[in-house]
Parts: sequence; structure tokens; C-alpha cells
Amino acid sequence: MIEVKNLSKSFNDSKVLSDLNLLVEKGSIYGLIGANGAGKTTLIKHITGVFKQDAGEVLINNEPVLDNEKIKSRIGYIADDLYFLNGYSLKAMAKYYAQIYPHWNQERYTKMLTLFNLDEKKNLSKFSKGMRKQASFILAMSIMPIALILDEPIDGLDPLVRKKVWKLIVEDVADREMSVLVSSHNLKEMEGICDSIGILNEGHMILQRNLDELKSDICKIQIAFDGEEPSDLQEKLNILHKEKRGSVNQMIVKGNVTDIAKLLQSYHPLLLDVLPLSLEEIFIYELGGEGYEIQGIIF
Repeated sequence: MIEVKNLSKSFNDSKVLSDLNLLVEKGSIYGLIGANGAGKTTLIKHITGVFKQDAGEVLINNEPVLDNEKIKSRIGYIADDLYFLNGYSLKAMAKYYAQIYPHWNQERYTKMLTLFNLDEKKNLSKFSKGMRKQASFILAMSIMPIALILDEPIDGLDPLVRKKVWKLIVEDVADREMSVLVSSHNLKEMEGICDSIGILNEGHMILQRNLDELKSDICKIQIAFDGEEPSDLQEKLNILHKEKRGSVNQMIVKGNVTDIAKLLQSYHPLLLDVLPLSLEEIFIYELGGEGYEIQGIIF
């Protein structure tokens, strides 16, 4: 279990994280999303024990992470900006890891090396970005972590390798109850793998929910009436966004999807479609609608 309680952090009088709380249950995968500059990397560096908080607590399995070698030895971390010791091969890095991580599993390392078909004798500086990402994943998983922290883990990987990576992660979550926190801009992939989602904005955790519950609490409506729209409709709905296309009203509505559908049906519309939102769309509307960037696309 990964738990962050009332975490605050400032740099040069600039508040980066403010009274932040986060919970990753044991044996679950938690997706951390937010716009650029929201504080995701700063939060991750606190969870991995790199930064010291100004206030609050960071715990893994109820033990503080900061200055705790025992807990840090059980954290697997794959950063977006990968780093390996200068001039080292994957084999040399594995030997180094085996010396400093007490739970290093050589058998797992060997099996994963075969699975990903990497040359362990080749200098890591000669690897492509995707190969370096795979090497980092092999090393992180071979320490048998109880907590796995991933920052843009599948960036630069082809679809086949991504499938292998997620399969191994899911197996460890199920078999060893590993807790996983993943930060990524690939929201489509996150939607298919995460149990819970946290949305970080300007150093504040504005939303933290089970993904299924989150998706059942906001929807897209397409509705048309025979004549004018009922005058009291907007008063009864929490409408985040609305536009009219011909005779059809399109709305993003927050609230219980079943209750919303029942209410709208009571008006006997000519057309009614209640559609689920993708995680990408939920992210956009939770942050206020237009003007946010995901994977280089401006909405």
C-alpha cells in the first residue's frame, strides 16, 4: 500500500504540492494524471524518497519512505528520464542491482531477458530508447518490488512490448499484491489497466476515485425534443458543457448516469442517447473543459 498524507512542498517560495492525499491500495494499479506542470514528477520523487517533504507523510506498507533503506529496497522505479551507470552493460547493471537489492531474483532476470530478447553484454548507451526502457523494466521487476512507480513507462515501446510489460505487471499485482502507481499521458492505455485514478492539478489532488465509479458519474447526452427544450431541465442537471447541433442538444452531465437517464426519459424526448465518456474526456471536463493538452492535442 502506498499512502500520502497531507503532503506539501515548496521550491523557492513557490508552492508545488499543497496538502495532498493519495492512496494506492495493496494489489492495485493507480493512474496519476494531470496537465504538464501539475506536480506529478514532484509527487513521484517524494514517494520514491528522493525529495523531503515540507509537511505531511509518505508511507509504503505503513512505514515512512524517507531515509528508510529497508523500504526503498522494495521500491521499483522507472523514470521517464532513464539513467544507467556510465559505460555499463545490462549484465553489469544487473550485477550491481544484485549487490544493493536484497530481494534480487536472478531467475526472474534471466527469464525476462529471454522474453524481451535483449543482449545483456551490449553497452546500454548503444540501446535505443525503447530498449533502454525495457532494460529498466527488467531491472525494476527483478528486485521483486512491493511498490512499483512508473513515470511514462510505455513511452517509446512498440505495441507488442507494451503488451508484455502490462501482462507482467498485472501478474505481479495479482500474485504478489504489488502496489503500482503509474503516471502517463497515454490515457487510453491507462483506462484499460488502472483500478483507480487520481487527477492532479496545480499541486492539488482534485479527484481520486475507482475508475468504474468515476465513469458512472459523468456522461455525454444527445437529446432532442418535439419543440422547445423543457424550461426546468438545466436546473435539474449538473451540466458541465452544452452545445446545440441542429435540433440535437449535446451535453456533458455530471451525476449518477442511471438517475440522469431516468430523469431525461420522463420528458419523453424524440431522441435520447446516454454515452459513457473516455478517461481522456473525463480528464478534460474535470479540469474545466477546453484548453488542455493530452498527447500533443489541444482540446
